[in-house]
Amino acid sequence: MYKPDDHKIKTALISVSDKMGIVEFSKELEKLNITIYSTGGTAKELIANGIKVKPVSELTKFPEILNGRVKTLHPAIHSGLLAKMDNDEHLKQLAENEFQSIDLLVVNLYPFEETLNKTGISDEEVIENIDIGGPTMLRAAAKNYEWTVVIVNPSRYDEVIKVLKNNDNTVPLSLRKALACEVFELTSYYDSIIAEYFLQSSNKIFPQKRGIGLNLIQKLRYGENPHQEAGLYGKFDEIFEKLHGKELSYNNILDIDSAARLIIEFNDPTFVIIKHTNPCGVGSAENLIDAYDKAFATDTVSPFGGIFVVNRTFDLEIAEKVHQIFSEVIIAPDFTEDALELLRTKKDRRLIKMNNDKLKQHLKYDLRSVVGGYLVQNTDLLLIQESNLRVVTKRVPTEDEMKALMFAWKVAKHVKSNSIVFAKSDRTLGIGAGQMSRVDSARIAVQKAKMMGLDLQYSAVASDAFFPFADGLLQVIEAGATAVIQPGGSVRDEEVIRAADENNIAMVFTGMRHFRH
Repeated sequence: MYKPDDHKIKTALISVSDKMGIVEFSKELEKLNITIYSTGGTAKELIANGIKVKPVSELTKFPEILNGRVKTLHPAIHSGLLAKMDNDEHLKQLAENEFQSIDLLVVNLYPFEETLNKTGISDEEVIENIDIGGPTMLRAAAKNYEWTVVIVNPSRYDEVIKVLKNNDNTVPLSLRKALACEVFELTSYYDSIIAEYFLQSSNKIFPQKRGIGLNLIQKLRYGENPHQEAGLYGKFDEIFEKLHGKELSYNNILDIDSAARLIIEFNDPTFVIIKHTNPCGVGSAENLIDAYDKAFATDTVSPFGGIFVVNRTFDLEIAEKVHQIFSEVIIAPDFTEDALELLRTKKDRRLIKMNNDKLKQHLKYDLRSVVGGYLVQNTDLLLIQESNLRVVTKRVPTEDEMKALMFAWKVAKHVKSNSIVFAKSDRTLGIGAGQMSRVDSARIAVQKAKMMGLDLQYSAVASDAFFPFADGLLQVIEAGATAVIQPGGSVRDEEVIRAADENNIAMVFTGMRHFRH
């Protein structure tokens, strides 16, 4: 019985947008006496390099039309790609129609994604870079991988030539299937980014069916734990450029994401310290030195092995300040050369340059996996304006208290729920994160502040969600807070407001919460 492993490659169809390596590859095919058919620009490139090429119209008996929009959409092409060479009826029909088998297909697609990323690009140019014939041929060849070898990745050229030379112009079934797999990886990704383009154009975030187009940036050493495999997909590397240090780990990347989302909330020079995706200290000042001192004072223990992020250029002065502290990652919009020279003396420390414009561009929606599916939501970009706060107590916050409330609220938004944050107008004082009880979060925030010798008298407190009972509020009042910001919305709001009034506390409602799970 005739088997795919025995099927010799005699004809090839080549149509590529990316010409990298195609001339060298085609010359090797020619040496193996493989007849080459090609289209448009690819044919011109090969002919210009002295390679014998037959036009696709020789197969189709039909010219390219509609400015090249139609050139391979023809039964002669797709019959040649889809014919099963062990099927007598298929072979008979090929002969009756004077078609021939196409044994090798080499295609890569119009650069839709690259076109999309250009500045000032028109919709018309984007649309013209949606490939139709290429994906159609690829899918046909991949479906018929037993009889049609298909290549989409130029890095495979050398391997395929070597196999052809060593196997009398045949390709083993195992490699054929692997190459077919690459086709469906590519076409599904290609279709997903086209769909995303149309979804964004129509402001449609939750379609009935959604493909998730993700490109592998790198394989990671491991996941959250060493026994887990992991990879980084997407466009993370367009936002965060690693200037120095060890390869980023899975956990580093999660921390960098948390740090970036928090730092962009602040306009004044600000220093944020992150540990296990939670802020353990945030400070703002007229310069990064003072901002760092405020952030570090919140918790002088947790910054060891933490992630440092700032919203100003990291210069030598701040570099000298933090250099002796072990930090996993330092993130800044830029670094001075002398700061880099100093910071690079610790070979493992990762130094990351963050592109704020790219970051904001990609903060559109959040995607998380759950068993059997994905959750998709709009990114939480809202932050209440002071003018929209509702004072619910008899006492109105003072000007200093209001500044402190707004500072605490920005931070609480980025602390794992349940979160309680004590703050002044320019720094955090105590952070309680991720507890099942809001009372426990408050206790932890108080305990940490006391451990650091910080005075919570006349502080402001933010709670990411409402106080369900008055006990959490009383906990922060007992610690010294005089002003509280919270969403409101509990069935016991009146009880909580009454407790605030009885203790002469100013309290404001935001009307929005910031759960973070």
